[in-house]
Formats: sequence, structure tokens, C-alpha cells
Amino acid sequence: MTTTEFLYPSEQDIRALMKRIRGVKVAVFGDFCVDAYWAIDSSFKETSIETGKMIQHIREQRYSPGGAGNVVVNLRALGVEQVETFGVIGPDPFGQKLLKTFEELGVAASGMLVQSREWDTPVYGKPLLDGAETERMDFGAFNALHEETWQRLLNSLEAAGKRLDFLIVNQQLLSGWCNETRAMALSRSIQTNWQGRNLVDTRHFMHLFGGATQKINEYEAASLVGRKLELNDVLGDDESLILAQQAAEHGEGLLFLTRRNRGLMVCHRKEVHPIPGILILGPTDTVGAGDTVTAALAGCLASGIHGVQAACFANLAAAITVQKINQTGTATESELVQAVRQVAYVSHPSLADEVRFAKRVGKTDIEIVETPPQGRIQFALFDHDGTISTLRQGWEKVMEPVMMRAILGNSYEIVESSLFHRVRSRVRDYIEQSTGIQTLIQMDALASMVREFGIVPENGRLDAQGYKDCYIDALMAMINDRVARLQRGELDVSDFILKGAVDFLRALRKNGITLYLASGTDEEDVIREARTLGYAELFNGGIFGAKRGSRVCSKEQVIVTLIEKDERRQGGFWVVGDGPVEIQQARRYGGCAIGVASHEERRFGLSETKRRRLVRAGAHLIVPDFSQWQHLLRQIAQPIFH
Repeated sequence: MTTTEFLYPSEQDIRALMKRIRGVKVAVFGDFCVDAYWAIDSSFKETSIETGKMIQHIREQRYSPGGAGNVVVNLRALGVEQVETFGVIGPDPFGQKLLKTFEELGVAASGMLVQSREWDTPVYGKPLLDGAETERMDFGAFNALHEETWQRLLNSLEAAGKRLDFLIVNQQLLSGWCNETRAMALSRSIQTNWQGRNLVDTRHFMHLFGGATQKINEYEAASLVGRKLELNDVLGDDESLILAQQAAEHGEGLLFLTRRNRGLMVCHRKEVHPIPGILILGPTDTVGAGDTVTAALAGCLASGIHGVQAACFANLAAAITVQKINQTGTATESELVQAVRQVAYVSHPSLADEVRFAKRVGKTDIEIVETPPQGRIQFALFDHDGTISTLRQGWEKVMEPVMMRAILGNSYEIVESSLFHRVRSRVRDYIEQSTGIQTLIQMDALASMVREFGIVPENGRLDAQGYKDCYIDALMAMINDRVARLQRGELDVSDFILKGAVDFLRALRKNGITLYLASGTDEEDVIREARTLGYAELFNGGIFGAKRGSRVCSKEQVIVTLIEKDERRQGGFWVVGDGPVEIQQARRYGGCAIGVASHEERRFGLSETKRRRLVRAGAHLIVPDFSQWQHLLRQIAQPIFH
């Protein structure tokens, strides 16, 4: 399987991989911590009689393994049947909680040592105020590992090398098991007892594990090569590539460089393979995502799945984890299988963020992001709203208040500003990211946000279809007003069609290209609006939209149907649209993706916001409109026509 193929594995690929992972035997050594979540209820106000200070009332408390402990939990979630732990805990309730959790997970914890003096089980205390994490309270910063404890740990780990398949080393605390002397000793031990069967994840001592397979992030890699990065620094793709090459030169083994939401790089000496980030709609919580990557990489490596394929799998697993808010999440087989059905990758994030790097065709406004597939095409699939029609221009401004009122309910007019702005930010981010998908799926997300914020009582909530009906009612009021103006002659159809669109469609039809129109809008509405604007008959392949109650992507359905009918076998196809969904489907199935970064209010010219998301979605070419359609055809259609 090639790299490109593994970016889009089938459900069968994932199940086969998981079957291999289940049979491995893994040792986890390192900093075992506890993540403690304390949910503060700010509505319960009380002042202490003794101190006169406000009391923070905890409505809910949750505890889960962190650090090396979270790696263990992730291994078990991935189905690894035999996991053994090697670390140190204190004589405190948190340490006992860890051991109890391992027992419930079926994890062998005989390698967990209790140091009775100068050691507290490391705990990350995370108060949550109105769902948002406040300043942490940590335990264990003053720990001191005794030499006798260290020697017992090292000896038990060396013995485990004879019965287990693979070793994971986790180090994230300066006050934990590791210092420079111990890191050097462990590195020597790994070379002797775990050669070629290890993965080291260390924040502070990566320079001492040059012979091991390592997983590091960009900040750690910068430190390794003597460069300083600030916490919020974002490296361009080329900069990350150079950094990865430099970091890989410091060791003999394979190196996996994680890049937050921009994916991974797999490195061996100067050879680097980038794995793109995965597009995620909605909020994310990156806590524990690195542990998910570590567990997934280790499971793959231990079962003989190496390099790029291991990185692709770990990338997919982490994308699941980061969507689990206020928890150190995991990825299971069923979640991975579900994810492969809808995975979408982020392309060229640096180029997307900086329009100054755009490369255009001659003196035109056509941007080349990647060289598009060449050759004669059989069919072209067009999105509708924002790509050809602007009749629904402003739908975002209609959807936003509908979502806001659904989430805030009767509190909409009176809610405090901080909460109002937090909800509005969430809604706007989601709308911006989700353009082009089925409206019903957008309303699924709305229903989820209503539950998450918990402002509207359960008996006042609607299901996704109910919220969709509310939105469609508001949207149709706007559309019907525009249609009425058309009928009265106050406006012309050209006022609602992107510049050059109809001429482009006619040129394609004239040259034998079968045209399809597909939209996330309800099908009857798409057909009616295309007829109203006078170009419905140009789509000789058909007009398709969402069916009531269906969450099936109409655009993907059309592409798959045509491929199954072998229409693509002797030629290619284009997908043309202004949203990420259709661009991702084009890339997934091997078509040429043309992004239309349209400024819908003007009906010509570039929208930089749209350009950014279309580049990230994987568009080969970006056009602001179709005014230069002849140049567009010359760029990608040689030879295209019959």
C-alpha cells in the first residue's frame, strides 16, 4: 500500500491492522501521573464563615491516568491485550487510584514501585470553571527518586525485555524518574535489551537516546538542534522539513516529528515523509493527544507496521482523541473505523495562511496550488451555492442567530457578555469550517452544542431535523424576497450568478463534458433555484441535493456512482466548488479539485477567507470566479476536448 493509499485506508485495512496490534506485548516505562478534573459550579455562591473568602464548590470530580498512564489506557483502547507497567508512585490515594485503574483494565502493574518517602504520585489538578480549565494545581514537583528505587526499576525493565515484544519510554517530568545519568543508563540498557523494539518519548533528554526510535514535537526538535522556539511559534512546511532533517541526523533510529494540528513527519537521516494534519470541525482539546500518538505508533511498530503507515494510523487516532473535551481521551477500533469513512486532510497549511506565497498562471488570477491531473475528462461535478449561484449569499448570517438562539434559549437577551461571546465564537468557527456539508449534519453539531452548554432544559431542545426546519424557515424568507424581486424585474438573474459561470458551463457542454450539479441543500430547492436562474438544463448529468432526513453526502454519492459505472476509467473528472467538502471528495477519489474562492456579495474577485479553507482542503487550483475560464481550460485541459 502506498503512502497516498494509506491516507485513505478502508474499514478492512483498519480492522486488519487492529488485529495485528492486539497480539503484541508492550512494556510502558516512565512518568505515571493522574489527571484530576474538578468541575466548579459557579452558580452555588457561598462565603466561608472562618475566612470570609468565597468557597469553590465542586459539582463533579473525575480522575484518569496521565503521562505514561494515559499511554497505557490508549494501548488498551486500541486492543493491545498484554501491557505491563514500570514506574513509581507515592503512598497516597492517587497512587492507589492508578493501581485500581490498571487492575480494572487488566494491566499488569507488578513493575509499579511505591517509594514511601520523598515521593508523591504526580497529579495534574485541573479546576474547570464553566467548562473552561483554569490554573492547574500540580503534585509531585518536589519528588526525589532514591537510587535503590531506580536500580529496582532498571533491573525489572531489563528482565521484561526477555518476555515482552516492545518498550515505550515516557519522560515528561524533571522531578520524575529521569536525570542525565539515568537517561544515559537507560539508553545503554535499551540498546542491549530492547534493540529495534522501542519508542522513546522524552521532553528533556532526547539527545541521549540517539540509537532509539523517538517521537518528538517541534519544540523538542528545536532544542535538540540548538534552536529556540516560543510556545506559539508556527513553523512553515519548509521550515519543519529542515528541522526534521536536522533532528533526524542526531540519531541512528527512526524519528516521528509531531506538528500539532498539521500532522506528522516520518524521518530517517535526511529522508522525510510528511503526513498532513486532519481537518476537524468544532472544538478540540489536545491534552493527551501525544500519548495517543505514542500508543498508536508503538502498537504498529511492535506488530511490524513501520514508518509512514504507522504515522498515518497514529495521526488518525490522535484526531479522534482531540475531539474529546476536558478529558484525556482514547481512540477505539469502532471510532477508527468510523473515522476512515469521513477523514479529510489539511493541505499546505503555510500557503493557506499566507496569500503572499501564491503562484499564479501568468498575469491571471488563477492560483496553482498543486499541479492538477492532466488529460481528457469525462465529467465535471459542480457545487451550487457560492460556486455558481449567489442566491443564498448570506446564509451564514442567517444560520448564526438560529444557532445562537437554540443554544441560549430564553437567556439570549439577558445572558452575560462573556458567555454570549464564547457561544458566538463557537458558532462562527463551526459555520466557517462546515460550509458545504449537509445542512442536517450542521444541525447535528448544533444539537450537540445545545447539550454541551446545557443552558436550555432537556424538554426545550429539538432534534437535528427540528433545528434544520427553524433554519430553513429563516433562510427561505430571505430567498423568497430575492426571488420576488426577480419576478418584479427589480433584479436580474445576473445579479445572482458568479461572473463567467454560465459561459464556462456552456463551453464544457459544447465539448462533450457531462455536467452534474450537487449540493448540501435540499434537492428540490437546488432544482428550483437552478431553474429560476436559468441554467438547470446545462446539467445533463443531473441535479442532486440532500434528501430529507439523510446525512449521506450527495457530492460523494455522485462521484462514487460514476466511478462504479467506469466513467472515469478512460478519463478524469473535475470537481468545482467553494467549500472544503467537494474539494476533499475530489482528492479522495483522484479527481482535479478546482476551488472557487468567490466573493459572493460582488460576484467576482477573491475571498481570502474562502481561499484559505480551499487551499487547506486540497484544491489543485484556486479561481476567484469564472471570468478567465479560457485560461483555466488552457491550464488543465491539454488534451481535454474530443
